[in-house]
This record gives sequence, C-alpha cells and structure tokens, in this order.
Amino acid sequence: MLNVVTADLAASLDFYRRLGVDVPEVGDDEVHVELPQPGGFNLEIDTHASARIWHAGFRADPRSVGMVLGFRLPSSEAVNQRYAELTAAGYIGRQPPFDAFWGARYAIVADPDGNDVGLMGPIDDALRHMPPTESPDP
Repeated sequence: MLNVVTADLAASLDFYRRLGVDVPEVGDDEVHVELPQPGGFNLEIDTHASARIWHAGFRADPRSVGMVLGFRLPSSEAVNQRYAELTAAGYIGRQPPFDAFWGARYAIVADPDGNDVGLMGPIDDALRHMPPTESPDP
C-alpha cells in the first residue's frame, strides 16, 4: 500500500481522479480515503490531521513525510519482530509498534534514503477503537 499525506485532500483527490483513478465522492470532513487498485495494491490519501494520529515522525517534523510505503505482515508479532530487527540493524525507527485505532499492529521504519516504510499486521476488529488517540512517540 502507499499512503500519500496531503495538506489539501480535495485537491489530491481531484488530481488522482484526473489521473484516471476511481475516486469516490467524499465529505468535507473526511481525513482518510482508501482507493483500492487492481492486483491488491491500495492507494490511501491521508490529511495532515490523520497523519498526526498514526505517525509520530510526522508530528515531530511534518515536512519529513510525504508518503509512507506500506507492507502487510502476517501477524502482530511479526510487526514487533521486524521493527526490532530493522532498528537493531541501524535503521531509524520513526514510529514504534502500537495497536492502531483501525485495529492493526503498526510501526514505521525509515529506509536507507529516509523514506518511511510502514509495517502492518492483520486488522482485528476487536482492536478497533474510537476516537483515535495519538500513537506513542519514538
């Protein structure tokens, strides 16, 4: 999946619609829009308000995040293990693992070029909670 973090959701959705992506009409109060693509790829557009909730690195320096490349892992434990392995190898942890409000274990590590890479376990409806609270700081 690829999360695009935008300052103007309407402008971003208009851009992707003009690019040929099937974009649904959304309300003015939306902060996150999922745009499923062929082959199982998911393009997700998040506002700054949304990113502040799930990305401690964005809260620390909003200019440092434009996109997050996401990988689904088979379990919550796999998220914890992969985050620990990558940070032990010297990669920068941008968001330590936490149980996100959407019901999945989630973490973010920066790749060698500083690009954010999200690690997400399966979604468990029992872990969903609202309203969302901020993720833990690194």
